[in-house]
Amino acid sequence: ALISKGPPYRKLADSLSACRVLVVGAGGIGCELLKNLVLTGFKNIEVIDLDTIDVSNLNRQFLFQKKHVGKSKAQVAKESVLQFCPTANITAYHDSIMNPEYNVEFFRNFMLVMNALDNRAARNHVNRMCLAADIPLIESGTAGYLGQVTVIKKGLTECYECQPKPTQKTFPGCTIRNTPSEPIHCIVWAKYLFNQLFGEEDADQEVSPDTADPELTWNPADTEARATASDQDGDIKRVSTKDWARSTGYDTVKLFNKLFKDDIQYLLTMDKLWKKRKAPLPLDWLEIQKLVHSSQREVTGTGLKDQQVLGVAGYSQLFSRSVETLRSMLADKGDGAELVWDKDDPPAMDFVTAAANLRMHIFSMNMKSRFDIKSMAGNIIPAIATTNAVIAGLIVLEALKILSGDVEQCRTIFLNKQPNPRKKLLVPCALDPPSANCYVCASKPEVTVKLNVHKTLVLALQDKILKEKFGMVAPDVQIEDGKGTILISSEEGETEANNSKFLSDFGIRHGSRLQVDDFLQDYTLLVNVIHCEDLEKDVEFEVVGDAPDKAPTPPSAQEDKNVANGNKDSAEPSTSSKAPAEQDDVLIVDSDEEEPSSSTMDVRMESGGHKRKLHDAETGEASAKRQRLDQPLAADEEDDDIIALD
Repeated sequence: ALISKGPPYRKLADSLSACRVLVVGAGGIGCELLKNLVLTGFKNIEVIDLDTIDVSNLNRQFLFQKKHVGKSKAQVAKESVLQFCPTANITAYHDSIMNPEYNVEFFRNFMLVMNALDNRAARNHVNRMCLAADIPLIESGTAGYLGQVTVIKKGLTECYECQPKPTQKTFPGCTIRNTPSEPIHCIVWAKYLFNQLFGEEDADQEVSPDTADPELTWNPADTEARATASDQDGDIKRVSTKDWARSTGYDTVKLFNKLFKDDIQYLLTMDKLWKKRKAPLPLDWLEIQKLVHSSQREVTGTGLKDQQVLGVAGYSQLFSRSVETLRSMLADKGDGAELVWDKDDPPAMDFVTAAANLRMHIFSMNMKSRFDIKSMAGNIIPAIATTNAVIAGLIVLEALKILSGDVEQCRTIFLNKQPNPRKKLLVPCALDPPSANCYVCASKPEVTVKLNVHKTLVLALQDKILKEKFGMVAPDVQIEDGKGTILISSEEGETEANNSKFLSDFGIRHGSRLQVDDFLQDYTLLVNVIHCEDLEKDVEFEVVGDAPDKAPTPPSAQEDKNVANGNKDSAEPSTSSKAPAEQDDVLIVDSDEEEPSSSTMDVRMESGGHKRKLHDAETGEASAKRQRLDQPLAADEEDDDIIALD
């Protein structure tokens, strides 16, 4: 088709046959993309994915069949795509793109990289590798009926990390343990309970009543004496939840009464908590069992079994069955074994569904179906195969522009849930120029971090700040103290002795500067340290000027004129982001994976004249408003192409 349209297209067709492209991810979008690439004429494709095929993938990842379950997604995708085009040269890697062997030189082998990922860490990494290699990157993501595609080119457009991303929403421990007010609180509690009973215990995931709740003013000794706990072995005891459960042989009755009766009665003694809240209502196993025979068929809702809501009696029976099944699974693994919670594991999902619903009932909330709880517990937005197909097609169209030498014509394209007043589902927007505040693609990346040098360990600097917050893989840290002191080395064991020491032990103080290098990412970051002794409770550090939960300010009129004329030298080092505007976040996720989300790109939406951001596909992250490119509108029509979710 390209050849028939004349010399320019014949040249493009030849380019497709010759160029090497990399596809990162072979899931929902990746399958559609690989098929599109070979049918468009791409001949040299490399695909990488660490995941294996699960039964739940088969309803939308059409390169896979039931016989492929358990096999490498990348390898099976390659084999299936070759049936469309046997002459294509496809290389598959069953591996993580973050493996050190996929270095900058590896990325330089390609003319173009296309992401079909599901997690922020990998997206950040590929973004940096493409910047270091100066290779164009096409980002994408879907969530239900929503989707988006954008192009990232060093010096010309924003990189993936130019705009601050919202952190994953968390909840105070006292809310989860004492005063849940939303179903998600009970679901988080149930997932914590699974780990406390059957998985890896985590002190931050305690499920028993929290006597350190800041709302309380009572005397713990007095109230504990007044607690009317059961006089059976299920009494509240200050021992490990798992140890206590093992001592009872995972007795269902004792577990039930401890979790849903004794602990709730204990909470009721915390009088101050219930002055302005409806008090919880304890459940008793024996009382519930009296209702079992009369209520066993009590369900609400219609449709599939997973979409029905059982009564309290039904969930008590489900709790009992799931505990017994999980106990047997744990016993089969042997002493010291642990189970890992997986939304696709029926016994684990049954346990969380039952425990969460029983707790919802206790705290006077409407109970949820297994389907709803699975969606919330797994951070899933149901995937739509058609959305993946549309987005994969848009990726190829942007790729054709890049290979034609028309990068300036590339766009960020949003797929909306319903047509806008102009009857459009697809909304193209101009690409934004690089952010001067970006700590990744600025000419000299620099950040300022506020922390307590007397309480921050070197290990925390490495893992929580450099790796988790700033997305590095193997950082090396040198103190700018005139001596070139090496604080952290990526060479295994070289600076391991430093991990348990505080930053102040190395002379790091207010105003110190650290040079951080990640040689795998070809990335250097200058970190300015601000010593602070009055950080908020449970806050270990703050990035000065960082506003991950807010949207950036829309670009000025001057910035909007032509965002395709970015200058790679124009970015200046900065430690802060633009003043943020109010946002109403909408999560976008490619739901074939469970993580969580959540990160790709963003969309602005409109409701009642207010902009709303449509988030990064996969992890819910947002970026600045794009300039719309269809045709000029009057001021009062300016936002018509952005549609709000219901």
